[in-house]
Amino acid sequence: MYNSFRRFCERLLRIPPDPEPPPGDEASTRQFRAAPNYYKYLLCLALLRILVFLLVIVIAVAVPITIAEFQLAKQGNKWALILWIIPAAAIVLHLLLSAFSLAVVRLTFEKRWYLVTDRSLRVREGVISIREMTVNFANIQNISVSQGPLQRILGISDLRVDTAGGGSSRGEQVSQNLHTAWFRGIENATDVRGIIQDRLRHLKDSGLGDHEELTQNPTSAGPEFLAALRAVHAEAAGLRLAVSRSQV
Repeated sequence: MYNSFRRFCERLLRIPPDPEPPPGDEASTRQFRAAPNYYKYLLCLALLRILVFLLVIVIAVAVPITIAEFQLAKQGNKWALILWIIPAAAIVLHLLLSAFSLAVVRLTFEKRWYLVTDRSLRVREGVISIREMTVNFANIQNISVSQGPLQRILGISDLRVDTAGGGSSRGEQVSQNLHTAWFRGIENATDVRGIIQDRLRHLKDSGLGDHEELTQNPTSAGPEFLAALRAVHAEAAGLRLAVSRSQV
């Protein structure tokens, strides 16, 4: 039954297919997934939200209506029980939305991708609001691991990758989102960090940069480009000679 409901949610939310590997050698692609305990972590947070909203419905809706119903019943009003339709409808709606939100939590866990090649990494997360980020190793400035109390109990942690232009100021939350990639809920965050650092070190030691930079390197330019450089040099030399003669 869950699979049918899952397929329904995928069609409803229009979840895209699995992401392609980021730029780099496809044979070097490593795929990392969130740990099973991360699903428990998300489930605990979702159940906590469901219980909080249910408590709000009971306190703000069910209790006042129940008190009003008893007052009307004392007055002999036979339609007092109709008031229970309001809290009953609110609770039923809350249960339906809760079932959908739990399915979304499961999809959020399953549709989370962390792909790493020899030159870049790609992270995709979310099912309602999908966020995909591709980071070139040449732009990475910092790699760190964070772990909260509940994550520590579950044995999971988050790997944060900051890129050029990213900030750490609280007032620049938008900038952080645009320049920070997260490997959330993984068991081997230290190992993943080591893999990225090794590949980043190998990339720098080999002297490789972006593909665009390599194609624009003058040392690897064709004869037409070299001829244009010689023409510019000749014109500059002639201009310098003309200026020197005019000063004499």
